[in-house]
Amino acid sequence: MEVGLSLGANLGDRQANLAEARDRIAAYPGIDMIAQSPIYETEPVDVPDEHRQRLFLNAILIMETLIAVPHLLRVLQDIERQIGRAPHPVPNSPRPIDIDIIYAGGQNIRESHVRIPHPRWAERRFVVQPLCDLRPNLRLPGQPATVAEILARLQNHGQANLFTTNW
Repeated sequence: MEVGLSLGANLGDRQANLAEARDRIAAYPGIDMIAQSPIYETEPVDVPDEHRQRLFLNAILIMETLIAVPHLLRVLQDIERQIGRAPHPVPNSPRPIDIDIIYAGGQNIRESHVRIPHPRWAERRFVVQPLCDLRPNLRLPGQPATVAEILARLQNHGQANLFTTNW
């Protein structure tokens, strides 16, 4: 199944953290990395006021895997911890890496610990812009519009500035 991951970092060497996450994911048995978006620098969304100045770097990875979503989620959380993400009592606090499953094939999962497709993906330019670079005609479950159509509607929802295409 094709899986789309969103990577974000706003602490430490942000680009190195994204690259390390990509490399660890690609090295995991049963995962075949098939595409990566450019990296975009983006404004933080829903972060505490004292962290609004910490810009994020964001990218999308597309992979093929037969790993079930619950197991894949645990693998990704382990990778986050290995790169230095620690639990924080304040939601959306700065972090060296954040990895979210945006979609997993045509699955529509609504459980307490995982929601696929990601419930807010279509509202976040830092997800939609890099995803559009890779899959502009993709329609995720429950979404009547393509990724490109959704991006066109996000005209006034923050900035996503190209940071690098080579990482």
